[in-house]
Amino acid sequence: PEAGGDLLRDGAGVLPTGRNIYALDPYRMPGPSAIIRGTAAAEAILEAHRTANEGAYPETVSVALWGLDAIKTKGESVAIVLALVGARPVKEGTGRIVRFELIPLDEMTHPRIDCWTNVSGIFRDSFQNVLDLLDDLFKRAAEADEPLEMNFIKRHVRDMEKDGLENPTARLFSNPSGDYGSMVNERVGASNWDDGAELGDTWVSRNSFSYGRGQEKGTARPEILESLLRTTDRCVQQIDSVEYGLTDIQEYYANTGALKKAAESAKGDGSKVGCSIIETFSSEIKPRELEDVIRIEYRSKLLNPKWADAMVASGSGGAFEVSQRMTAMIGWGATAISEDWTWDQASAQYVFDEQMATKLREANPEAFKNIVARCIEASGRGMWNADEATLERLQNMYNDLDSQMEKAA
Repeated sequence: PEAGGDLLRDGAGVLPTGRNIYALDPYRMPGPSAIIRGTAAAEAILEAHRTANEGAYPETVSVALWGLDAIKTKGESVAIVLALVGARPVKEGTGRIVRFELIPLDEMTHPRIDCWTNVSGIFRDSFQNVLDLLDDLFKRAAEADEPLEMNFIKRHVRDMEKDGLENPTARLFSNPSGDYGSMVNERVGASNWDDGAELGDTWVSRNSFSYGRGQEKGTARPEILESLLRTTDRCVQQIDSVEYGLTDIQEYYANTGALKKAAESAKGDGSKVGCSIIETFSSEIKPRELEDVIRIEYRSKLLNPKWADAMVASGSGGAFEVSQRMTAMIGWGATAISEDWTWDQASAQYVFDEQMATKLREANPEAFKNIVARCIEASGRGMWNADEATLERLQNMYNDLDSQMEKAA
């Protein structure tokens, strides 16, 4: 048996082919290529943040540790955390990583950034050894004999200690042990929410459980997470496939979007929290702002006539995919970004184009009904400034669909 991998990313070590392979050895995460790319990504994230914030470093950064992403990249997200904190892996004779050691400040080009991680259920269950090493790293960083202005972890831990918080070095947060998901997408799908801040609160309630060494296996620490959210200036999310993006999968807005909204709500001063999106499938390591990526995806997929025609030609399944992305537009509108032009074009393309509407309705009446309903919902929630005539057309269309489907039932 041998670890599998990509020849270009992981080198000749993946050869010869034909062996019994496993995804990766968790005790060798992050791998060599992941360290190179993760370090470069961290440097680019800091540079972009400073450019947009008059040279100021982010004091706290949240990094998403998702299981499948980590498996595909051999731990790039972990390497990003190490680079921001200022640490490197220490290996034993067999090549396994046994510790993340702190890099001396005089060898670093930036202060130690305080990092906390949004850990997916798959990562939590698959890579406990990595969580143990990271937990140990954060504890040692907080105890380092370094000035507070150069060690943001230590600064924030001292502030939490003054407030009497228990285990102030906790930085690894996920769902309760054995549980999965933020439930934000369920609430958006059911239209069971009032405002974006409420969705952020839902995310916090589902992800305030701390993991690490010893008995720290899902301990509820909402007060620590809330304190970290108040100082969070940026979050980081990787996209690990060219086949899907932020607007294709509900979990992106349900986690990254809701986390961003939770941090902005915790700050309470109206300031925005930046979000860096890193594509791991590209040779280019260039962080992009979440809002820019979403706009590009809307233009290239949902609002692209060629994409729309291909989806509709796929029948019921294609109509469902369009419907799901309209629901995701609501989710992103509640947590991060909503602009009139997206709803103007979406309604014109899928609802008011008679040929398109007929094809969608015939292929999947429930999906088409949801598309119309999401347009109405967007207007009602203030995401779309539709005029009265447009809203009346939408409402009449929805009522007709409802009546027709009721008769058919």
